[in-house]
Amino acid sequence: MRITVFGATGAVGRRVVAEALRRGHEVTAVSRRPAAEGALPPGATVRTGDASDAGNVARLSAGQDIVIGATRPVAGREDELVAVTEALLTGLAPTGVRLLLVGGAATLTVPGTEGLTVVDTPGFPADVRPIALACARQLEVCRAERRVDWTYLSPPALLEPGVRTGGYRTGRDELLVDAAGRSAISMEDLAVALVDEAERPRHHRVRFTVGY
Repeated sequence: MRITVFGATGAVGRRVVAEALRRGHEVTAVSRRPAAEGALPPGATVRTGDASDAGNVARLSAGQDIVIGATRPVAGREDELVAVTEALLTGLAPTGVRLLLVGGAATLTVPGTEGLTVVDTPGFPADVRPIALACARQLEVCRAERRVDWTYLSPPALLEPGVRTGGYRTGRDELLVDAAGRSAISMEDLAVALVDEAERPRHHRVRFTVGY
């Protein structure tokens, strides 16, 4: 496949690029600033581009099979996430290229709470709330979109660097927890799930989630 990854030098984006290359795909790795030497695995076609610019999106997505959006704004600029999502959708609308977005867990419902969402649980960290609410608005933007074949992936509660096991479970709108009540996945296995979805699409214009 021909895959463009926006946010390619970020924590998740780098792992998505590496996973796609590992499987033999042609990867265009896009970042807002020129990538530092060694920031991306060898084999990727590195491009500089702005995911908040629909024209950039259209240009860097031309002829591709799928675009993966793995951008994350810096603290204090969380609203940029919504603007980027709108630009990705606008840029891809005339191309017919699929969009696979890495979103947030904010709007997943918590098991056993009769529909309470993650962001509304008591004790939800205040410092994480701005990006959680931005991710909620990001999902709303996607759900209103009818031109693009989009897919939105919500990670579990805990997403950290770790090891690639290749194993995970999938769900839809409820937070996945293991037998110990832990909701987690490594960034490496999130990348596995993303590339699996790129190769074998099972979710169209819907959100899904993954976890151990």
